[in-house]
Amino acid sequence: MSDDRRQQVEGGRTTLGIELGSTRIKAVLVDEQLRPIASGSHEWENEYVDGRWTYPLVAVETGVRAAYADLVADVERQFGVRPTTFRAAGVSAMMHGYLAFDEDGELLVPFRTWRNTSTGPAAERLSAALDFNVPQRWSIAHLVQAVLDEEPHVAQLAGITTLAGYVHRMLTGRDVLGVGDASGMFPIDSGPVDSGPGEPGRRDYDAAMLATTQDLLGEHVPDLRALLPEVLVAGEDAGALTPEGAAWLDPTGMLEPGVPFCPPEGDAGTGMVATNAVAPRTGNVSVGTSIFAMVVLERALRSPHEELDVVTTPAGDAVAMVHCNNGASEIAAWARVFGRFADATSERTGGAPIAVDDVYATLLAEAADADPDAGGLLSFNYLAGEPVTRVEDGRPLLLRTPGARFTLGNLVRSEVHGGFATLAIGMDVLHGEQVAVDRMTAHGGLFRTPGTPQRLLAAALRVPVALEDTAGEGGAWGIAVLAAYLEHTDQPLEDFLADTVFRGDAVHVAEPEERDVRGFQDYLARYRAALPVQDVAAAATRTGAPADQAAATRTGAAADQADQADQADPDVPTDQGEPTDVVEARLQTEQEPTR
Repeated sequence: MSDDRRQQVEGGRTTLGIELGSTRIKAVLVDEQLRPIASGSHEWENEYVDGRWTYPLVAVETGVRAAYADLVADVERQFGVRPTTFRAAGVSAMMHGYLAFDEDGELLVPFRTWRNTSTGPAAERLSAALDFNVPQRWSIAHLVQAVLDEEPHVAQLAGITTLAGYVHRMLTGRDVLGVGDASGMFPIDSGPVDSGPGEPGRRDYDAAMLATTQDLLGEHVPDLRALLPEVLVAGEDAGALTPEGAAWLDPTGMLEPGVPFCPPEGDAGTGMVATNAVAPRTGNVSVGTSIFAMVVLERALRSPHEELDVVTTPAGDAVAMVHCNNGASEIAAWARVFGRFADATSERTGGAPIAVDDVYATLLAEAADADPDAGGLLSFNYLAGEPVTRVEDGRPLLLRTPGARFTLGNLVRSEVHGGFATLAIGMDVLHGEQVAVDRMTAHGGLFRTPGTPQRLLAAALRVPVALEDTAGEGGAWGIAVLAAYLEHTDQPLEDFLADTVFRGDAVHVAEPEERDVRGFQDYLARYRAALPVQDVAAAATRTGAPADQAAATRTGAAADQADQADQADPDVPTDQGEPTDVVEARLQTEQEPTR
């Protein structure tokens, strides 16, 4: 197999995927069977500059180069050869945000990432005018807010794009976006499309909503459509690596131009691909420092909901997204505390240190046999504000009444329930819309411990929850699969994934157990009733400096994937960041979830 893969590398028959997550840039090389054979990565952090979270574009360039160089080094170590070309390639990145350029391609203002929550007035106006929920992190909200704030750079605008769109343009010269990433810039028309056999169904921005938004912008932005990238669906030609792009990615000069590229996508789209969840009635849940669910819709929602974003799959099918800023970081914090206790005990008795996975396994085993409703305990994982529950300024809390059963098992189950509670509230909106879901596929570091997290998530969502053996490969693998799809457009994307990519992969499914479902519903009722405590706690502990959170967390995300939001400033909910130690790092999904 090693010799065969060496020949694939030498012959340019491998496929390259690159994904820029909030805390890590990753490159993956896959063989002809679409299995990863090498990888490289580069850690990076966002910066808090003039009240906004950003990444300098020089950090984008150096980071992508570093991840690619690390990949090449891995290939050379394993196979003794250096790749000079690829069968196909693709770029993915965290969605949304605002990259604004003038007609010379110069960046007008620092990159405003999706973590910034300074676009509330614009999001509110757009949602009302379009009768469509426009979240604050969407690119159009950033643009409209810039107009409302009378920012001088608006007069010089020639184009806006996402991070994936920018990197793709640097590599290919094409100003395009995959439809999934584009759907986080501006609403997409997800109505029926006409296409012949083997032809992808074309998608574009919703024309009526474009006209309405153009009226809102008026003379400040004379032609909104001209500012937006061209929309492409999975399988469409998105250009090829130019000589300038090859030098940008690989300054050594070894990489040859001409590699075909698939449309650049957002991390939510690559997550759907990586979990085989692009067909109607399927969905996925990403659990890292943030948590979000994606459900592919059979029909349009009857009305807009603040709890739901409507985006698309890479093929252009409508998806309802429940995005929660706060994920499993509180579980990680408790694991860190108990892990340290175990280590301290071992130090006193001369025993060996306890492995992180063993800490999680022990704690989650206790939760498995705990009271279904966590014995009256209640946990909030709100390191940041939480739009789904309208909490502006979150505080992590553990609450119990004097009569609660305070046991280790109930404590851990309460923390797991608390990690899933906000997601369940958002998913209840989908239940109210009578959206059918046959199965959700879960991924993220929490599920490295088999059994209990999957079972409790199934109970919280009241749907079967699956784990694919390949789901941990992540978004860089997902975009590599989309690049490989360029040669398979004779079949729909969902068939390509089911019949070619995931064929024969093991699937582990947990069905909701009635006892767990009842217990979680009792827990959730107490959780909803106690939400006002968040406002009281925040008011009593309010501080003013972004550094107040720095001792506990580092900016960066998830989930992502990746990787997502911490409260660096109580009035500026921001990304929670990738954890600073190995316990929280365990939670990071390879996918880097989007928010």
